[in-house]
Amino acid sequence: MPILAAQASTRPKLTALIPTFNVEEIIGECLESVKWADEILVVDSFSTDRTLEIAARYTDRIIQHEYVNSAAQKNWAIPQASHPWVLIVDSDERATPELRDEILAALERSPGPTGFRIRRLNHFMDKRVRYCGWQNDECLRLFMRDQGRYQDREVHADAILNGPSGRLRNPLLHYTFRSFDQYMRKFDRYTTWAAGDRAKRTRRVRWHHLVLRPAFRFFKQYVLKRGFLDGRTGLVVCGLAAFSVFMKYAKLWERQEREKSG
Repeated sequence: MPILAAQASTRPKLTALIPTFNVEEIIGECLESVKWADEILVVDSFSTDRTLEIAARYTDRIIQHEYVNSAAQKNWAIPQASHPWVLIVDSDERATPELRDEILAALERSPGPTGFRIRRLNHFMDKRVRYCGWQNDECLRLFMRDQGRYQDREVHADAILNGPSGRLRNPLLHYTFRSFDQYMRKFDRYTTWAAGDRAKRTRRVRWHHLVLRPAFRFFKQYVLKRGFLDGRTGLVVCGLAAFSVFMKYAKLWERQEREKSG
């Protein structure tokens, strides 16, 4: 038996878990980037386009589950993985060959950390965003199946690990939005979910929530996080970030007003 084959046979096996919903335009590129995994597990939220047809070219492990939010969907899917290690890759992300090699090398050195954080190189409208606070983006995406679960949050939940974690050097490529139409559809859902999260901590929306907090978000990302160095792309990204803060509190204000009058 060749030496490399012997090494591969002794490392823990890996499931690449991919959540999907109506992503026929991008799912092929995502699955192509993780086809080296021992298993590809697609958890779909009842897509109505060609997502499942395309996914079936890469895997026969496609399961469907009603979507509540990203954290709940992933927490339901993680135990369905066949292998002891799980790599979470969203449909708008790509695992580079360099990241693949680093992951496989880390698994061959097992036992070690029970999970690894991975940086993301973010793109907006296919343009790389190097600043705006996005330069510090990293998340726990590779971990032992039975040792990691996502926070109970509706948006921006990270995985929590039961055990020590490490960091990988090579990043995931993240293509956030490719059109304003796509952005606005997701924007509406995410600001609604964010308002739900914020309701647990904000008993009453005041004027400063609607004015100062969006303004500070823009100042923080555009000035302190040097978003101005990303040119017009940075201006748009920071402006949309500020608007999302405003809409989060505006939706929470609307909810509180309805509860008062009801």
